[in-house]
Amino acid sequence: MSACATTTPMTKETTNNACKIFQKNPDWYWEALNTYKSWGVPISVQLAIIQRESDFQAGAKPPRKKFLGFIPTWGHITSAYGYAQALNKTWIEYQKQTHNYRCHRDRFGDSSEFIGWYSYKAHQKYKISLHDAYHLYLAYHEGLAGYGNQTYLQKPWLLEIAKEVQAHANIYRQQIRRCKYSIPKTNQGF
Repeated sequence: MSACATTTPMTKETTNNACKIFQKNPDWYWEALNTYKSWGVPISVQLAIIQRESDFQAGAKPPRKKFLGFIPTWGHITSAYGYAQALNKTWIEYQKQTHNYRCHRDRFGDSSEFIGWYSYKAHQKYKISLHDAYHLYLAYHEGLAGYGNQTYLQKPWLLEIAKEVQAHANIYRQQIRRCKYSIPKTNQGF
């Protein structure tokens, strides 16, 4: 699905600009476009979720558990990992349902595809528009059951984050319109 590639860390200036992201990693555009073609989730929505979850860091992990509130211990708060911060259990479910057992959470294209798959599930179950980054992010963060139970209503901080995700998606959409034709084709077979 996607090639193994190493990427250099990006600055905040880069991660806030879709054109700069794709100038630095042109394969990512074509991988995100494939996800759009497969699942209908716009590239801008994919980017906004990835930006919020990992800030485009392949090996992103949640913070470590703490003893007495300040001493780091072994293990992380959750099993979330990679660009999409996908949990182990959900990633395995994705692999089984898509028969894509060779995917990895630290590959951009695989994480993009995962976000497309998960967002499409939210769309099917709750009729969330695939362009609605706000509600898709709430379903992504809370899980499908949590979204259905409206657990996000007890989390005002999460509602603010979902607004930021929507704002980023809107900005990314405008940026992509300006530069999508200048992104070079790659050898990925796209």
